[in-house]
Amino acid sequence: MKVACLFSGGKDSTFTLYWALNQCWDVKCLVSLIPENKESYMFHTPNINLSEMQARALCIPLIKQSTHGEKEKELKDLKKALKIAKDKYEITGVIVGALYSDYQQERVNRICHELKLKTFAPLWHKKQDYLVQEMIENEFKIIIIHIASYGLTKDFLGKMIDMGILNRLKELNKKYHIHVGGEGGEFETFVVDCPIFRKKVLIEKADVEMEDENTGTYAIRKARLVDKTR
Repeated sequence: MKVACLFSGGKDSTFTLYWALNQCWDVKCLVSLIPENKESYMFHTPNINLSEMQARALCIPLIKQSTHGEKEKELKDLKKALKIAKDKYEITGVIVGALYSDYQQERVNRICHELKLKTFAPLWHKKQDYLVQEMIENEFKIIIIHIASYGLTKDFLGKMIDMGILNRLKELNKKYHIHVGGEGGEFETFVVDCPIFRKKVLIEKADVEMEDENTGTYAIRKARLVDKTR
């Protein structure tokens, strides 16, 4: 089956891509929406411009589509991007990294139905602590690039998610009910390396920008691809 992957460069879309490639699916392209509005209801925004670099690391073509990021109106831009993927690469399906958001999943399903494309969400409703642990065990190098939840503080930004960070997230889940996978918007991530990357992303300059005690972004200013050491 020829498919496109909705790709943000975060842990969930990248792990979904990893799953599909391990199933020997024919992933023809990645599709990234680039919102102008950082409060987009549908799409990941922090450091989304670097999805192009990650696509090069994956050696998979990328379709980029800008969007104003306005609620509901941004769906027209998603439809436009998927139509380009269908026309150019003859895809018959779309894989998505959705975890729990009915809002996102229902809208992606509707657009794909209109385009006569099948949708697949292999991570849907997976137990989140086990899923993140599975990513760590499969050597996914994931950094936290945005926080927006009580309990998450500046020291999380730029941190690699390892078992220590996962255990801290579990404790915060017990104390403040934050989603261990960040599905409620508590945090967002960026993958710098994983088994399907041909090269890894080296971050050379980044700034921590805090809006308040529990809201901030790890803004990557300069990065490049480097060879992976064995």
